[in-house]
Amino acid sequence: MEIANRQILITGASRGMGRVFAMMCAENKAYLHIVIRKSDPELVEQLMKNGAKDVKVYEADLGTRAGVESLLEKLKETPIDILFNNAGILVGGLLENQSVNEIYEMLSINVNALMHLTHGLLPGMLSRKRGKIINHASVAAYMNLPALSTYCASKAAVAAFTESLRLELKGTGVSTLLLVTPGVKTKLYDNLEKSCEKNIKFPGEAISPIKYIEIVREAILQDLKRLEPSGLPGLGLKIVKFVKPIFDFEISRRFRRD
Repeated sequence: MEIANRQILITGASRGMGRVFAMMCAENKAYLHIVIRKSDPELVEQLMKNGAKDVKVYEADLGTRAGVESLLEKLKETPIDILFNNAGILVGGLLENQSVNEIYEMLSINVNALMHLTHGLLPGMLSRKRGKIINHASVAAYMNLPALSTYCASKAAVAAFTESLRLELKGTGVSTLLLVTPGVKTKLYDNLEKSCEKNIKFPGEAISPIKYIEIVREAILQDLKRLEPSGLPGLGLKIVKFVKPIFDFEISRRFRRD
């Protein structure tokens, strides 16, 4: 699908991958609808300078059902072409040390809001016979890591939902793109390392968000259904798929409870 002149909704657009994705879409002359938690006039100014046809801002709390419903109400007259479900948070550490409140909030944002927004915007896409739903999963959806149990579960839910939806949408003109992201050097990645540093050390270097979004752009233009990583994360993903005992052995060797 083309990016130029499309109406694109991006959640979690104020930082990290969402912000870089919004900048890329602006450079490609798109109409942007950015979902953030609080006002950011500087971001809007940058997007317009970068070439966006227009920028509309929606302040929303995606951690609540009411917040998502309010957002959908504001969007009911907007023909969204591309939905990028990017917003997400991370809870890490040994399960018994994780906050139950934080687990609920993470699942609300990472899973419930993603499904709810997709459910709300899909009928319009189907009626127009055009649209793309991009869901931000992670290699964590398949690499079930200790000290990241609840986060891995949230990303596994995103992956399963997207793959099922892909089959439902065959022949409708609406497509999905599942991002099986590697480590991308954002604040969330830094939080991941801090949350888990006492228990496990993750191998390899994180890719820059700018470089990764360039790859995502090509996946959109080529109408790919799934974007998997290359390099060491890609190798790890293949090991999980085909020889999981080897992956489990290596991870167990790196893990410690104390």
